[in-house]
Amino acid sequence: MEIGIVGAGGIGSYYAGLLSRAGQQVRLIARGDHLAAIEAKGLEVRTPTETFIAKPEVTSDAGRLVGCDYVIVAVKGYSLGEIGPSLVAAAAGGAAIVPLLNGIDVPERLEALGVPRASIVGGLIAASLVRSAPGVVERRSPFDRAALGELDRTARPRTKKLVDAIAAAGTEARVSDDILLDLWRKFAFIVPMTVVCGLSRQPMGQVLAGERGRALVTGALHEIVLVSRACGAFLADDDEAKVCADLLALPAGMRPSFLQDLERGGPTELDLLAGAVSRLGHESSVATPIHDVATAAFESATRQQS
Repeated sequence: MEIGIVGAGGIGSYYAGLLSRAGQQVRLIARGDHLAAIEAKGLEVRTPTETFIAKPEVTSDAGRLVGCDYVIVAVKGYSLGEIGPSLVAAAAGGAAIVPLLNGIDVPERLEALGVPRASIVGGLIAASLVRSAPGVVERRSPFDRAALGELDRTARPRTKKLVDAIAAAGTEARVSDDILLDLWRKFAFIVPMTVVCGLSRQPMGQVLAGERGRALVTGALHEIVLVSRACGAFLADDDEAKVCADLLALPAGMRPSFLQDLERGGPTELDLLAGAVSRLGHESSVATPIHDVATAAFESATRQQS
């Protein structure tokens, strides 16, 4: 099996290392000092229980995605346009395109770039994965879970085949019967973090220490639940309660990557996160005042930094 991976950050590098060690033929698209380090000494993968060196094929040539059976997309959302032509070419060659990005409308964004919807397999990852140095990736969470599923909920061998390969590489992996609902559940967990930490410029512990901060978290979550229902992916009351409990139990030092991007003054995934809630809310006539305010504030901050 030929597996291309574009986006050599935490997720892309980690799965390149696992799958390569398990015997899969992996083509990792990387750049700069990370590419040079892997070429020189291999890809070092660190987990809470082990450290190993993997030797995936690594290149800066995205044309190498053509001919792969699968292409795992692990770039930041704002880089989709840059890699769009390579994904279109890979899909035309028969590859299943598997986005593992944050965001709820990534399949639609890929379609807009020219990737056929039939070529897209939905996916999500639950793990803390960090590229900590050139040629080094770390899993800092004790857990590592993946879910893949067809967008039309039809069971297809291609999805199970990739799930089996990921599971054989050492990850907890499953085929999702409703990947869109699973993506909404993850979205409902991620976005409130980005909103409250981004607005306060503080980690979750500082936000959750006060009653107003906790109310902001639960209010942001509730807006997402209402938008999900208007969009046809019904997050139930039980889903909301579980996500809320998970958010309120986050470690005090938790700092979402969105906050880190915001502090660096670089591009952010605003349009895929709070911006998407605000946009979808307006399109479906659902009030989203928290996300509207957050989106306006983040857009203003970005303009000032630029």
